[in-house]
Amino acid sequence: MKQIRIWIFFAGITCYHSGFGQDSSVRALNLKQCVDLAIRNNLQVKQSEIQMQANGLQFKQAKDYILPTINASGSQGINYGRSINNFNNSYVNQQYNSGNYGVSASLNLFSGLSVQNGIRQAALYYDASKMDLQQFKDNITLDVILDYLMVLNNQDQLDIARRQADVDAKQVERLEIQNRAGAIAPATLYDLKGQYASDQVNVVNAVSNLENAKVALFGLLNVPYQKDATYETVALDANTLEYGIGSDSIFQSALQIIPNIKANDLRVRSYEKGIAAARGKLFPTLSFFGSVNSNYNSIATAGINGTDFTTPTGEFVNIGGSQYDVNTIAKQQQKIGFGDQFKNNRYEAIGLTLTVPILNYLSARNNIKSQKINLQYAKITANASRNQLQQQVEQAWQNMNQAYGQYKGFMDQVKAFEESFRTAEIRFNNGVITSVDYVIAKNHVDQANINLTASRYNYIFRTKILDYYQGKLTLGN
Repeated sequence: MKQIRIWIFFAGITCYHSGFGQDSSVRALNLKQCVDLAIRNNLQVKQSEIQMQANGLQFKQAKDYILPTINASGSQGINYGRSINNFNNSYVNQQYNSGNYGVSASLNLFSGLSVQNGIRQAALYYDASKMDLQQFKDNITLDVILDYLMVLNNQDQLDIARRQADVDAKQVERLEIQNRAGAIAPATLYDLKGQYASDQVNVVNAVSNLENAKVALFGLLNVPYQKDATYETVALDANTLEYGIGSDSIFQSALQIIPNIKANDLRVRSYEKGIAAARGKLFPTLSFFGSVNSNYNSIATAGINGTDFTTPTGEFVNIGGSQYDVNTIAKQQQKIGFGDQFKNNRYEAIGLTLTVPILNYLSARNNIKSQKINLQYAKITANASRNQLQQQVEQAWQNMNQAYGQYKGFMDQVKAFEESFRTAEIRFNNGVITSVDYVIAKNHVDQANINLTASRYNYIFRTKILDYYQGKLTLGN
């Protein structure tokens, strides 16, 4: 089961140590540190963080569509041949420079609430990506907890194997003394030596299992393996009481907590807003606009005051029988500078623009259909995730029940076999029973202790998963 959010495995964890540095010194690890390291170094978590940032930018852009658009433009060119002088609209046949410059702005006043619904859609999708990120963190957290638990379990199994070997080592030492004195049959000594050899093999296997569990844990942490690292233990006895909450109640709590469920629900709402935003494209768009423009012409001229002069035209008029020449009065001309033209030629405009969509490749209607398909897919996914969650909760609850039954059974078994072995050991030391009977009794109690340790860890892990489903776990320091 992967879609699990774990903030902690054991509430009693303390003594948070600093993380791994560049040096290779021995570090004391606890569960919180391991979870932090794994989350910080996990590839899927990093990718999800990047995706969340991208969705955050899309959300920001959706909000920015409310702002007006402001653009500046400018053009500068050289005119050749016969053209219209844009200064006085006369024909000229010469080369000159001209330019046009302007600033325009536009503000969307109404577009069928498409922008507003687009903002809500992007916000919901951004929130869904946050839940996706949390889900990836939860997945890697669960994996780390499982592997950390495996390390602790194998440490305890190694301790048990060593204690079992120590018991047989003392028996072999005692029997060797008796054998040299001829007080026992040699077969008795060899039976115990064979049992001691088996104990040594068990120790070797336990060491190997522990190292493999450590390597697997460091693989999740994505840091170089340190063989000499130590692992903080936790008190288990306080977490082995019978779990008293039913699976239905746990499932109802889980619906409000699991990030994957929240993410799917947010996507459903996001696509609902997407349909509304797409429908807004069918409505007319009303915009307010304004602009300021000016232009420049290198051949623009103006007369100089006080420089009037007359020029004969070669024509005449007859007034009262008298003939008079026709002259023109003009002023001496000078070119108008760029600054004066830029100021004098400025003109402004404001107004409203109404755009009515009639036929635009049917893109708006097809976009509505696309959003409806997305919504249908999101609803199917959300419903499937609920069913899957219900099955996961039920399976976790059944696993917990099984684990608790096994734990109780092994507790009773250990008590019985410990008493049986205590009696057998006394009788064997007094020569009442054979070495075979002693070995059988010891094997029973040894295996019972191994099973009890494994079942204890298994039960605690199962209960903590159910605690998570109900939001009862808090991260300790």
